[in-house]
Amino acid sequence: MNPVRVLIVDDSATMRGLIRFRLRSDPRIEVVGEAANAEEARNLITRYSPDVLTLDVEMPGKSGLDFLREIMRVQPMPVIMVSAETQRGSAAAVEALSRGAIDCIGKPRSGEVNNAFGNLTSLVLTAATANVRSRAEGRAAPVHFTAEDFEWNKKIVLIGSSTGGVDAIEQIIAGLPINCPPILITQHMPAGFLPSFAQRLNSRYGPRITLAEDGLQIQQGTIYLAPGGEYHLQISGGLRPSCKLLAAEKVSGHRPSVDMLFESAVPIAERIVSVILTGMGHDGARGMLALRRGGAVCMAQDEASSVVWGMPRIAWQNGGAQNLVALSDIPAEILGATERKPRPARNAT
Repeated sequence: MNPVRVLIVDDSATMRGLIRFRLRSDPRIEVVGEAANAEEARNLITRYSPDVLTLDVEMPGKSGLDFLREIMRVQPMPVIMVSAETQRGSAAAVEALSRGAIDCIGKPRSGEVNNAFGNLTSLVLTAATANVRSRAEGRAAPVHFTAEDFEWNKKIVLIGSSTGGVDAIEQIIAGLPINCPPILITQHMPAGFLPSFAQRLNSRYGPRITLAEDGLQIQQGTIYLAPGGEYHLQISGGLRPSCKLLAAEKVSGHRPSVDMLFESAVPIAERIVSVILTGMGHDGARGMLALRRGGAVCMAQDEASSVVWGMPRIAWQNGGAQNLVALSDIPAEILGATERKPRPARNAT
């Protein structure tokens, strides 16, 4: 196989050097050029047609976010955002993920230079396989359901996602009413970006979105995001379930892990609706299979609408997912599985 060709875009020579050093450690990756600003990057893209771009969020002149917007409009390609995990930087990174960036990675803090960008090579290799479309092409018009349309049947929704999941989650929440079923989400993302993700969702959509806290009771109309970092998110309790944060090692290669979330709900599987969205790897497939065997409703995002059809594919192949669903149809499927009154069947396409 030909190596994945990468263009590095960052105004800091030091950061470019760290990224270059990390990428060149993997023979499957070739660094074809480096740019300090959008203008240089534009010229190098024309010259080299890279497979993947690493893009600094905050650059002088045209910002990384503005340049990403230009790329996704003119020449969509896999882009990995590089950002400081500050409030400003993480907010911009989350905005970039919503606008079509494949993934984001945090810049090293003081004293972390030796371990800088440790997982960047795997992110680049994943990004090179991604289904990249313009934002307008990739988004279907949302179908909105009002609070009056929905009466909750007490089932709880669990969602797991990774690469491409930020935009997918946003599209799902956009289609839910303010009184949606309670939803717990494990999204693979650096912990420093998750508060900005929750804040962004809260400012745009009806349901309440919050970072999960240990012991926080699960309630209708609230969506709980795994805070990441040192903790896995689990569901605890029977009749009055609550969030549980468990400090433990990585599971299925991740912390937070989708498998940890799904497997924690097996004792109440008949009250669970589980969803696996776009992402690389197999996290969540094992847990979904256990949930399905326990009587849960289990679905996975289909290949056509996934940025990376890895996690959903494995869940489908191992029998965990009962059906494959296009991203634009997932809100209706969730509501149909969690409401008291039956919803009329959609017309076949």
